[in-house]
Amino acid sequence: MMQGQYVKNVVEAALLAAGRPLSVAQLVELFDERERPAPDEVRVALETLRGEYEERGIELREVASGFRVQIRRAMTDTVSRLWQERPQRYSRALLETLALIAYRQPITRGEIEEVRGVAVNPNIVRTLVERNWVRVVGHREVPGRPELLGTTREFLDYFNLRSLDELPTLAALRDMDNLGVQLELPGEQVGAPQAGGLSGELPGDEPLEAADDEDEDGGAQEPQQNPGMVAKGGEDEEGPYSA
Repeated sequence: MMQGQYVKNVVEAALLAAGRPLSVAQLVELFDERERPAPDEVRVALETLRGEYEERGIELREVASGFRVQIRRAMTDTVSRLWQERPQRYSRALLETLALIAYRQPITRGEIEEVRGVAVNPNIVRTLVERNWVRVVGHREVPGRPELLGTTREFLDYFNLRSLDELPTLAALRDMDNLGVQLELPGEQVGAPQAGGLSGELPGDEPLEAADDEDEDGGAQEPQQNPGMVAKGGEDEEGPYSA
């Protein structure tokens, strides 16, 4: 067994340097074979770091791709001054489309339009795909074979989720024009709401501006790295991530 302090130091340094979440297996592989710790030793190091960060401005979070060190939500307003660009804002139409994909996946554009009652501007789907939050996961076996859309691992990483079971409850969506009623989802708790979940406010962003329900632009500006994170989410390697 390796010295615990050394393992912890390597794990901490790797998480700060990686710029993306790292799994336990990836952390283990960082060590030379002759001094490689067991996965349980790495998990102990992670839990130790989590405890040491409790009273600090950073935290250790587990997301779909692994573990990362990030800024605490309470610190984002102050720390975001490091970025001169305005925080990315997304239209209500884009957020509603993303929520429908997350909760009803796999889903087609036509089915999204049926629920929302308006046409989905192609810019919205393109923005979600370019952001790597949504991907085509198949085709519906009906005339025309429309694309089926689902969420990705990076979607889970960005919203601080380990799986879709941790999506916010309908109560967290109450500000989105009764979207929960339209979704006809059960109201029971399916997982503890996470900071930066699918509400009108994205993690690290200012509150969502009032937006018309018209699908005009999809908020397709150049996305800024989420200021609530030190490490950006990893790439989607396995998706889709359906419920």
